[in-house]
Amino acid sequence: MNILAKTYLFRKMLGFSLVLVTGILLTQMLWQKMGFASSPQVTAALTGGLIAAGATALGALPVLLSQTIAPRTQDTLFGFGAGVMLAACAFSLVVPGINAAKLQGAGPWQASLMVGGGILLGGALLLLIDKIVPHEHFIKGLEGPEAKTIRRTWLFVFAIALHNLPEGLAIGVAYAGTDALHASALTMGIAIQDIPEGLIVAAALVAVGYSRFKSVALGILSGVVEPIAAVFGALVVGFSASLLPWSLGFAAGAMLFVISHEIIPESHRKGHELFATTGLLFGFVIMMMLDTALS
Repeated sequence: MNILAKTYLFRKMLGFSLVLVTGILLTQMLWQKMGFASSPQVTAALTGGLIAAGATALGALPVLLSQTIAPRTQDTLFGFGAGVMLAACAFSLVVPGINAAKLQGAGPWQASLMVGGGILLGGALLLLIDKIVPHEHFIKGLEGPEAKTIRRTWLFVFAIALHNLPEGLAIGVAYAGTDALHASALTMGIAIQDIPEGLIVAAALVAVGYSRFKSVALGILSGVVEPIAAVFGALVVGFSASLLPWSLGFAAGAMLFVISHEIIPESHRKGHELFATTGLLFGFVIMMMLDTALS
C-alpha cells in the first residue's frame, strides 16, 4: 500500500470514527432523556448488545489490511458460529425459560408448551420477515418481493440485519429475565461468533465488488441492530414478568431459524461439510462450557 493510499485510508477511518463517536454521544443523551438509565436491566441489555456489536466491528477491521480468509476456513467459522448459537439457545434461553415458567406456577407440560409456543412464534416471525423484506444472500442470491428494484448494498444490509436481529433480542431478553451469569454467558457466546461473522461479512462484500472501506463500514454497521434489538427485548420482558417464558422461547426460535435457514446452509454449499460440522461441534461445546461454568 503506497503513501497516498495510506493517507486516504487514514482520512476515511478518521471521518468514520468521528461519525461513530458523535452517534454514541447523541445516543447517550437520548438514553438519559427517555429515562432508560434508571433501569439496570435495560442498561445491561444495551451494554451486552454493544459488546456484540463491538465484536462484529473487531472482526471486520482486518479486511482493511487486505486480510482474506480461505473458503474452507470461512465455512469452518460459519459452523463454529452455528454451534455457539445452538448451545446458547439450549442453555441460555430454553432451559431458563422452562424454569421461569415453573417458578410462575406452571407444571412441567405447561412450562414446555409455553416455551415451545414461543419458539414456534419466534421462528414464524423470522420466516415472515424473510419473505416480506427484500434482501440478498452472498450465495443464495436475491430473496423477497421486488428485490431487483433495490440497490444491492441495501439488500446485503437487510440480510445481515435479519441475521443479527435474533441475537440482539436474545441478549435483551436474557438480561431482563434470567440471572446475570446466564445473560453474560449468552453475550460472551454471541460475541465470540460475531468476530468471525464480521470478518466473513466484510470479506464477502469485497468479493462481490465493494471497496474495502465500504465493506468494513457495512460490516461494522451490521452490528448496530444488536443493541437496538437488545433494548427492545429487555423492555418487552420488563413490561410483564409473565411474558418471560414466552420471550425466552421466542428469542430461541428466532435464533434457531437463522441457524437452520442461513448459517448451516451457507457453510455446506462449497463442499466443506466436514469442516463446518467440526466447527459446529467445537462451537457448541465451548458455549456449553462457558454457560455451565459461569452458572
